[in-house]
Amino acid sequence: MRLIKEKTSINFLGPTRRKAAVAISVLLVIVSLASLATRGLEFGIDFTGGILLEVKYENAANLEGIRADLTGAGFSSAQVQRFGSDDDVLVRLPPQEGNVDEIRSRLQQILQGGEVPVKELLRVEFVSPQVGAELAERGALAMVVALMMIFLYVMVRFQWKFSAGAVAALAHDAIVTVGFFSIFGLPFDLTVVAAVLAVIGYSLNDTVVAFDRIRENFFGLRGKTAEESMNISINEMLARTLITGLTTLLVLVALLVLGGESIAPFSIALIVGVIIGTYSSIYTASATALMLDVNAQDLIEPIKDPTLIDDLP
Repeated sequence: MRLIKEKTSINFLGPTRRKAAVAISVLLVIVSLASLATRGLEFGIDFTGGILLEVKYENAANLEGIRADLTGAGFSSAQVQRFGSDDDVLVRLPPQEGNVDEIRSRLQQILQGGEVPVKELLRVEFVSPQVGAELAERGALAMVVALMMIFLYVMVRFQWKFSAGAVAALAHDAIVTVGFFSIFGLPFDLTVVAAVLAVIGYSLNDTVVAFDRIRENFFGLRGKTAEESMNISINEMLARTLITGLTTLLVLVALLVLGGESIAPFSIALIVGVIIGTYSSIYTASATALMLDVNAQDLIEPIKDPTLIDDLP
């Protein structure tokens, strides 16, 4: 039998800490939902529709000058940001009235007339509001379907009480991450949706690994309560959880700092999601299963042949 530490170093799931963690999680979810209901999200062109231009300049572009030129020409709502290098610029505009070709030509003239010469117009994209609304609907549907499939997977792999804990943690992570964008008014586009789905996968992996160890300890430890077994399991997995989280955050911070404005929302979503996901895999998932009174008996498969009961000692 595998040697197991008799005492935990940190009492993660003690009644006081567990209740405090649940209260924090509930508060974060309520604040996030309240912000989503009142403030909403700053949807990008992917969802609202509009015009997107990517322009390559001869030298480093002056973003303030480009914004001033566009504002002076009547495009005051234009969003201008670097797209990787200093000479590559992304211009986003909400839906405009008028002929598409005329608007495109007008924008090209404005950008060509700036203080820095334009080298090349790399791409021009037009997204209708109807397409944007459809993308928003499909993005939300993707998250719901992902949570449903995860519930079924964990229920088959473990037991429904663990499944409820895993889905509670994943829903918590998704809501808080999206709520963070609503509270701080950060742009929300398809890259953020992809990041939220990636966060769900990251958090699920962390949760399943912890549940695997909890299941082992339920059968390996004799005379221990469910709370004690889960505490021991979380402490045994703590080093792995922290190392994985910290190394992932190092990469994401580098991506945020060096990746430019175009992928900043994606990086921020992943950073917030990894932090929240690490917290939820320790507290939310395990605490929910514990509140549902999970125990070793829940993991014992029922005997399908009643005649075998007589053979039991």
